[in-house]
Amino acid sequence: MSLETIREILTQHGRLPVDVKTLADDSDLYNAGLTSLATVSLMLALEDAFNIEFPENKLSRKTFESIEAISEAIEELKG
Repeated sequence: MSLETIREILTQHGRLPVDVKTLADDSDLYNAGLTSLATVSLMLALEDAFNIEFPENKLSRKTFESIEAISEAIEELKG
């Protein structure tokens, strides 16, 4: 899976006040301005893009806290 694809989706749906390109893969997205409302939009876009569904146990701040965490969650769900 491409971290670049996650970055593109985050740029489109994360509504971050910072340029996603400036964030490290392990940067805290909530510290960068990700809100709970934007997280829902991000989650739905990720589900569409990767043809997955986040189960209830993955609907936590920890799953969406960084690009790296999102990537790991998607890998696990696709596995």
